[in-house]
Amino acid sequence: MQNFEKLGKDILKGADTKKLNAVANSEDGKKITKMLDAKAVERAAKSGDTAALQNILSQILSTDEGKRLAQSISDIVGNSK
Repeated sequence: MQNFEKLGKDILKGADTKKLNAVANSEDGKKITKMLDAKAVERAAKSGDTAALQNILSQILSTDEGKRLAQSISDIVGNSK
């Protein structure tokens, strides 16, 4: 779990958190949240089950909403470096 926490901190370091929050609260963000099984994500993260996390991420990124969300996050994080 510590590796995921470090990864999250590294990604967010210098990123515009207001913009990231806006993306998370966007229509696409809300649709993705509804698609996710939060308990499954939590279990996989806590146990370090990277295969399960990759599967979840692949499912998200296979949707138009997921692709747009990922691009928006990439743009925000990329511009903060």
